[in-house]
Amino acid sequence: EVQLQASGGGLVQAGGSLRLSCAASGFSFDEYLIGWFRQAPGKEREGISCISVPDGKTFQKDSLKSRFTVSSANPETTVYLQVNNLKPEDTAVYYCALSYGTSWCTEEAFTYWGRGTLVTVSS
Repeated sequence: EVQLQASGGGLVQAGGSLRLSCAASGFSFDEYLIGWFRQAPGKEREGISCISVPDGKTFQKDSLKSRFTVSSANPETTVYLQVNNLKPEDTAVYYCALSYGTSWCTEEAFTYWGRGTLVTVSS
Protein backbone atom coordinates (compact mmCIF):
# COMPACT_ATOMS: atom_id res chain seq x y z
CA GLU A 1 0.00 0.00 0.00
CA VAL A 2 1.39 3.36 -1.04
CA GLN A 3 1.71 5.74 1.87
CA LEU A 4 2.84 9.34 2.00
CA GLN A 5 3.46 11.24 5.19
CA ALA A 6 4.03 14.98 5.18
CA SER A 7 5.61 16.53 8.24
CA GLY A 8 7.42 19.62 9.41
CA GLY A 9 4.55 22.06 9.59
CA GLY A 10 3.87 24.31 12.52
CA LEU A 11 3.42 27.87 13.67
CA VAL A 12 5.99 30.32 12.38
CA GLN A 13 6.29 34.08 12.26
CA ALA A 14 6.20 35.94 9.01
CA GLY A 15 9.65 36.04 7.47
CA GLY A 16 10.60 32.69 8.93
CA SER A 17 11.42 29.43 7.19
CA LEU A 18 10.33 25.83 7.35
CA ARG A 19 11.43 22.60 5.75
CA LEU A 20 8.61 20.21 5.07
CA SER A 21 9.31 16.53 4.54
CA CYS A 22 7.42 13.91 2.62
CA ALA A 23 8.18 10.25 3.28
CA ALA A 24 6.86 7.86 0.66
CA SER A 25 6.68 4.12 1.09
CA GLY A 26 4.90 0.95 0.03
CA PHE A 27 5.66 1.01 -3.69
CA SER A 28 8.21 -0.25 -6.18
CA PHE A 29 7.91 2.19 -9.07
CA ASP A 30 11.23 2.88 -10.75
CA GLU A 31 10.15 6.30 -11.96
CA TYR A 32 7.64 8.54 -10.28
CA LEU A 33 6.76 12.09 -9.46
CA ILE A 34 6.34 13.58 -6.00
CA GLY A 35 4.31 16.76 -5.87
CA TRP A 36 3.69 19.38 -3.23
CA PHE A 37 0.33 21.08 -2.98
CA ARG A 38 -1.37 23.29 -0.48
CA GLN A 39 -4.89 24.26 0.46
CA ALA A 40 -5.58 27.45 2.34
CA PRO A 41 -8.79 27.87 4.36
CA GLY A 42 -11.70 28.47 2.02
CA LYS A 43 -9.60 28.11 -1.11
CA GLU A 44 -8.97 25.53 -3.80
CA ARG A 45 -5.96 23.26 -3.57
CA GLU A 46 -2.95 24.79 -5.29
CA GLY A 47 0.07 23.14 -6.88
CA ILE A 48 3.50 24.27 -5.67
CA SER A 49 6.16 22.05 -7.18
CA CYS A 50 7.09 18.56 -8.28
CA ILE A 51 10.24 16.52 -8.44
CA SER A 52 10.82 13.59 -10.73
CA VAL A 53 12.58 10.50 -9.39
CA PRO A 54 15.19 9.34 -10.24
CA ASP A 55 16.23 12.06 -12.71
CA GLY A 56 15.66 14.88 -10.20
CA LYS A 57 13.94 17.18 -12.67
CA THR A 58 11.87 19.79 -10.87
CA PHE A 59 8.80 21.79 -11.77
CA GLN A 60 7.99 24.93 -9.85
CA LYS A 61 5.01 27.27 -9.86
CA ASP A 62 6.35 30.57 -11.17
CA SER A 63 4.75 32.73 -8.50
CA LEU A 64 6.26 30.67 -5.68
CA LYS A 65 9.63 29.51 -6.97
CA SER A 66 11.58 32.38 -5.45
CA ARG A 67 10.65 31.16 -1.96
CA PHE A 68 9.81 27.47 -2.37
CA THR A 69 12.40 24.84 -3.27
CA VAL A 70 11.79 21.13 -3.74
CA SER A 71 14.55 18.57 -3.34
CA SER A 72 14.98 14.88 -2.70
CA ALA A 73 17.02 13.04 -0.14
CA ASN A 74 18.89 9.79 -0.30
CA PRO A 75 16.96 7.54 -0.47
CA GLU A 76 14.84 9.40 -2.92
CA THR A 77 11.64 8.31 -1.26
CA THR A 78 11.99 11.34 1.00
CA VAL A 79 11.32 14.69 -0.57
CA TYR A 80 11.66 18.12 1.00
CA LEU A 81 10.01 21.47 0.44
CA GLN A 82 12.06 24.37 1.74
CA VAL A 83 9.94 27.44 2.30
CA ASN A 84 11.61 30.76 3.01
CA ASN A 85 10.33 34.24 3.86
CA LEU A 86 6.96 32.86 4.90
CA LYS A 87 3.97 35.14 4.62
CA PRO A 88 0.58 34.97 6.34
CA GLU A 89 -0.97 34.02 3.00
CA ASP A 90 1.15 30.87 3.02
CA THR A 91 -1.01 29.55 5.84
CA ALA A 92 -2.42 26.27 4.55
CA VAL A 93 -2.38 22.52 4.83
CA TYR A 94 0.53 21.28 2.76
CA TYR A 95 0.17 17.93 1.03
CA CYS A 96 2.52 15.67 -0.84
CA ALA A 97 1.34 13.29 -3.49
CA LEU A 98 2.76 10.64 -5.81
CA SER A 99 2.10 9.88 -9.44
CA TYR A 100 3.63 7.37 -11.81
CA GLY A 101 3.54 6.83 -15.53
CA THR A 102 3.31 10.54 -16.26
CA SER A 103 5.45 13.65 -16.00
CA TRP A 104 2.55 16.06 -15.67
CA CYS A 105 2.85 18.18 -12.57
CA THR A 106 -0.87 18.77 -12.22
CA GLU A 107 -3.21 17.77 -9.45
CA GLU A 108 -5.17 15.45 -11.72
CA ALA A 109 -2.09 13.35 -12.43
CA PHE A 110 -1.59 12.32 -8.82
CA THR A 111 -3.07 9.10 -7.57
CA TYR A 112 -1.73 8.85 -4.06
CA TRP A 113 -2.04 11.57 -1.44
CA GLY A 114 -0.77 12.02 2.10
CA ARG A 115 -2.75 13.57 4.93
CA GLY A 116 -1.00 16.92 4.94
CA THR A 117 0.79 19.06 7.47
CA LEU A 118 -0.53 22.40 8.69
CA VAL A 119 1.58 25.53 8.30
CA THR A 120 0.37 28.61 10.13
CA VAL A 121 2.16 31.91 9.56
CA SER A 122 1.54 34.69 12.04
CA SER A 123 1.96 38.34 11.12
